Amino acid sequence: MVSFSSAQKIRPAIPLAPWTIDEVAGRFVEISGGAASAALTLTFTLIGQAQARGEPVGWVTLADSSFYPPDAAQGGIDLAALVVIRLARADAIARAGEKLLRSGGFAIVVLDLGGADIPMPLQTRLTGLAHHHHSALICLTEKNHGAFSLGSLVSLRVHAEKKRVEGNRFACALRVLKDKRRGPTWNYEDIYSGPAGLC
Repeated sequence: MVSFSSAQKIRPAIPLAPWTIDEVAGRFVEISGGAASAALTLTFTLIGQAQARGEPVGWVTLADSSFYPPDAAQGGIDLAALVVIRLARADAIARAGEKLLRSGGFAIVVLDLGGADIPMPLQTRLTGLAHHHHSALICLTEKNHGAFSLGSLVSLRVHAEKKRVEGNRFACALRVLKDKRRGPTWNYEDIYSGPAGLC
């Protein structure tokens, strides 16, 4: 994921369900979408909530793929308080995430996987650690909504979408494809204003 529509939330568009850190705490969450989806915007919404509580957040990604820091800062994210790990190999992302979760010190651990996968034994460990420490494990994947999820251990699978409303205002939505707690019976949408360079 390489772009970030900054988290300048304007107003709820369709308050169908909350998209909050409490909703994802202790869970293995997959947010899928294309390269220009709302996945980063909606992930940073959760990060902002964690930072407002003074809780640390870790982000693991490839060295050549990252969010755009000025957009994150414009959206209210404290970059100095965000632990970012950039790695050379995709297969190292989940292992680095395991170390962050094992520490028990992070409210959210984001694994920006792109098209990478996670072996099932490692998924099992990650899921157990997220549950044990009540941390949100959020995996960002680039795939369409009809593609398979990372695996059966994913507790919440959502697909992120965005559409321009007018000017630099965008409707950013999550379509729930799988929810082991409530079933795929809810969606979420909010209106955000995009950064100056967003088209």
